[in-house]
Amino acid sequence: METKLTKKSKKLEAVLWSIALPGFAQLLNHRYIKGILFIGLEILINVMGNLNTVIILSFHLKIEEAIAQTNYLWLMFYPCLYFFTIWDAYKDAGGGEKPFAYLPLAFTAYFVTVGVIFSPNLTIFGHFIGPVWMPILSTPIGLAIGGLIRWFLLKINADGESEEVI
Repeated sequence: METKLTKKSKKLEAVLWSIALPGFAQLLNHRYIKGILFIGLEILINVMGNLNTVIILSFHLKIEEAIAQTNYLWLMFYPCLYFFTIWDAYKDAGGGEKPFAYLPLAFTAYFVTVGVIFSPNLTIFGHFIGPVWMPILSTPIGLAIGGLIRWFLLKINADGESEEVI
């Protein structure tokens, strides 16, 4: 019998493996076809978007070089794939059963995609943010807005249910 702690541990394990490489958690959850598909898409988008080179340049703070190396037409696919695989892994591990639980990760995918779009032009204090750091900075904004919308929808639903009882 699975304990509450074991279930939480399984969900966290799936999320962390999915963050490490999209598709790994699906393999862990015995969803082999889906896992191989996600890993294949990860590699395809990564290679075509030149993502590993962009990450290395960004970590060395060579942001303008990173921008020049980025294939934005491919990189735009990455945030949705990345956050969907995290969500999918979490659901397969038994999470996501509460209403609107998907909203924080869905909105994060949207905001990170917008971060990718604006990354070659946006500067802070005269410095380019770039195609790695701008999406990373967009992540908490997406999580917060998705969480806020989820909270709002739950509140509306709760108020609507209490009115129906009366």
